[in-house]
Amino acid sequence: MTTVEGKTVVVTGASAGLGAAAARQLAELGAKVVVVGRSPEKTAAVAEAAGADHYTVDYSSLGEVRELASTLLENYPRIDILANNAGGLFRHRVITGDGFEATMQVNYLAPFLLTQLLLDRLGESPEARVITTASDAHRSGVIDLSDVDAQGTSFSTMRSYAASKMGNVLFTQELARRTEGTTITASCFHPGFVASDMFRDTPAVRALAGLAGRAFTPERGARPLVHLATVEDAASVNGLYFNQLKPAEPKRRYDKEFARRLWDRTVELLG
Repeated sequence: MTTVEGKTVVVTGASAGLGAAAARQLAELGAKVVVVGRSPEKTAAVAEAAGADHYTVDYSSLGEVRELASTLLENYPRIDILANNAGGLFRHRVITGDGFEATMQVNYLAPFLLTQLLLDRLGESPEARVITTASDAHRSGVIDLSDVDAQGTSFSTMRSYAASKMGNVLFTQELARRTEGTTITASCFHPGFVASDMFRDTPAVRALAGLAGRAFTPERGARPLVHLATVEDAASVNGLYFNQLKPAEPKRRYDKEFARRLWDRTVELLG
């Protein structure tokens, strides 16, 4: 395990759940943690418990994501680890003020944008890591480059979620390729089904997990994130997808060329 002592670690989606647990665990390991969350009260409480800085952002607003990036660049001359953990799941189709379906924006477009805006700063670190919370739900994900957020189809909560998580996996693979030869590495993981506020608006999904008895504690769900932040050889996990603590083969629905095309299309959408 490599040390994170003194490293600046930004954890998004950290006002509760596995993000909050990861923030606490990384702070205990000596990292300078920056807690980012949507709820001002919860985010502040997590930060206080971890001895961390904190900022609030709503990923359903790309303007707020840009403001967050500007604030982080202004206040932190070095960022060593960016943990893209923020996520959402919506019971009905919601179109954000930016014109995108909310699940795809919160889970994929917003973290993509934040990473892009912080990429040069990450590249100044002698060993930078971008760690993204994906999901095994990506295996059923379908993305149409002509309709990335699937507004032209009937809405399904889980179909939208799966597509957004497929986006996370493809983003990780393409980021690893585009930053090859730099100090930046990228990895993503499936944490298992974690008891989380994310499912508060989808009682059917929450009930299914409860019936199966598969819900993990946030502390257990945070283990893969902390593992990828501290694994000794970052290059050994570059571009990889982990199922909890073990590397796994992601669903090969799309090839490297599609990942490249999705990246370019996403840049176009984000302007």
